[in-house]
Amino acid sequence: MGANKLPHGGELQELYLSAADASAEKLAARDWPSWDLTPHQLCDLELLLNGAFSPLDGYHSRADYDAVVSGMRLVNGVLWPIPITLDVTDAFAAQLSAGRRIALRDPEGVLVATLEVGDIWSPDKAVEAQNVYGTTDTAHPGVYQLLNNTHSVYVGGQLRGVEPPMHYDFKHLRNTPREVRERFRKLGWRRVVAFQTRNPLHRAHQELTLRAAHEAEANLLIHPVVGMTRPGDIDHYTRVRCYEQIIKHYPEQTSMLSLLPLAMRMAGPREALWHAIIRKNYGCTHLIVGRDHAGPGKDSNGKDFYGPYDAQDLLRQHEVELDISMVPFRLMAYVENRAQYVLIDETNDDDNVLHISGTELRRRLQEGLEIPDWFSYPEIVAELQRTHPPRHRQGFTVFFTGLSGSGKSTIANALMNKLMEIGGRQVSLLDGDIVRKNLSSELGFSKEHRDLNIERIGFVASEIAKHGGIALCAPIAPYARTRRTVRETVTSAGGGFVEVHVATPLEVCESRDRKGLYAKARAGIISEFTGISDPYEVPETPEVRIDTSEITPDLAAHRILVKLEGLGYIR
Repeated sequence: MGANKLPHGGELQELYLSAADASAEKLAARDWPSWDLTPHQLCDLELLLNGAFSPLDGYHSRADYDAVVSGMRLVNGVLWPIPITLDVTDAFAAQLSAGRRIALRDPEGVLVATLEVGDIWSPDKAVEAQNVYGTTDTAHPGVYQLLNNTHSVYVGGQLRGVEPPMHYDFKHLRNTPREVRERFRKLGWRRVVAFQTRNPLHRAHQELTLRAAHEAEANLLIHPVVGMTRPGDIDHYTRVRCYEQIIKHYPEQTSMLSLLPLAMRMAGPREALWHAIIRKNYGCTHLIVGRDHAGPGKDSNGKDFYGPYDAQDLLRQHEVELDISMVPFRLMAYVENRAQYVLIDETNDDDNVLHISGTELRRRLQEGLEIPDWFSYPEIVAELQRTHPPRHRQGFTVFFTGLSGSGKSTIANALMNKLMEIGGRQVSLLDGDIVRKNLSSELGFSKEHRDLNIERIGFVASEIAKHGGIALCAPIAPYARTRRTVRETVTSAGGGFVEVHVATPLEVCESRDRKGLYAKARAGIISEFTGISDPYEVPETPEVRIDTSEITPDLAAHRILVKLEGLGYIR
C-alpha cells in the first residue's frame, strides 16, 4: 500500500500552464467564445485542473461518457464512476465545432481555463440518471440537478489551466493534491486515513476517526467537502469554523485538516468509489466509508435510495485495484454509566446509552435547548448556536402560490399586518404585480420569463430572510420545479421557508376576475394564461393549504399565523 501510488498507475495530472503560456493564452482567449461557469461547474473544473480528478485531462469525450455511464470505466479501462462533463445551452453550442477553443470564466469574468472542443452531443439524461444514481426520481438531489438544472448539450475536450479559481475564505486550509502529498512527505506520514464529511463533527465523530486511524496504524486527514453539498446542509463557513475547533482536540501531529471543493452528486455507491479515487490522488491510503455513504435519504415513496452497506460493498470490490483500503464507519454511542464512547455493538443491557440524532440536534438548535457536553464540545455548540439561532429569531419566507384571483395577495396583506402588529422583525411583501412592475418589467410571460421572475423573487426573499427579516411572496408560481428552486435558494441562505397553496378552485377564481384576464384568455387575447391555456402544477406537500371560497382572508391569515407559531418562527 503506497501513499504516492495513484489509483490509475500514472502521474498526478495537473493541467495548469506555465506563467508565460498562461499570459499568452489570456491574450488569445479574448477572441474566443466565452462560457461563464456555474458554481457546480467551477467545483469540477478546479479539481480537474489541480489533479484531484487524475487521470482526466479535461471533460469526458462522448465515448468516455458512455463508458462511464454504462460501466464505470473510461474507454482505456481505468475505473471512473461519475461522468465529468461541461453542460452548455443550445445557443452556446451552436457556436462550437470540434477543435474550436472556449474561454471558461468564473462568475466575475476571470479566465480560469480554456477548452479545446472535442465532442459535442445531447445526452439522454434519463439514462444517465438511472445508471449513475440508480433512479430517475427527482426526490434525489443529484437526479433533480441533472434533469432540471443541467443544460441540454455536453461538451468534451482537453483543458488548459490559466489560473486557479479564487477563494477568499480559509486560504490556509485550501490545499491541492500535490500540496497535501508534500505535507505528508515532510511529516513522514506513509499511511493516512481520510474522513469525508459534509456535516459538523461532534465527539462521536472524533472517537470513531481516532479509532479508525489507530486500527489502520495511520495518521488522519479530516477532508470535508466545501463545494456543493446537499440542499439544506449547514453552510461551509460555519462547518469549517467547527472543524477548526475540533481539530484542537486531536493528539498533536496525528491529524490534519484540509478542504475539498467538490460538487457532490449524492450518488451513494458510485460516489464512494469516486471519493476513494479522489483521496488516493491526495495521497491517502485509507478511506472511512459510512453507512449509506453519500446517500441522499429517502425517495418519493419513503424508501431509502440505497441499501445501508451498498457503498461499502462496491468499494470493497475495487479497493485492491484502487490501492486504497476501506475502513468501515462503525457507530459509536455514549454510555453514561461508563462515562465514555464505545462501539454500539459492544454495549450491553445494563448500559445507559445516550444518543442525539441529527434531527434531534436540529430541534434543539431551533428551540434554543441545551446540547450536552458529552455530545459535542462547548465551543462547537456555541458556533452552531451563533449561526443557527432559534427559529423565533430567524428570518423566514412565506411563499404563497395559486391561480390568479385565488386570494394570494389579499391573504398576504392580511398576514403582513398581523406580523407587524406582533413586531420584532421587518416584514416585506413581494406581491406578484408589484415585483413585475419594479423588478421584472422587461420580462414577458413565456415559461422561461415566468421562471426567471419567480427566481428573482426567491433571491430577494433569501436576502431578506438571511438578514433576519420576513418575506411574504405572492406570485402565481405555477411550476413545481421553480418553487423548489426558490425553497432551496431561501433555505441555503439560512432562512426558513413555508409554502402556502391558496387552493381556490378555478371556477371561483374566474368568477372574481376583477381585471378581466380570464375573459381575455378564454377569448384567445392572452396566450399562455395559467389555468386556461397553461398548466398549474398543484403543490404536493405545502406547509399550508387554504381555499378562500371557504374561509375569509382574515381567518386564512390567522391559520397561517398559527402554523408559523407551531413551527417556532413566531412566539
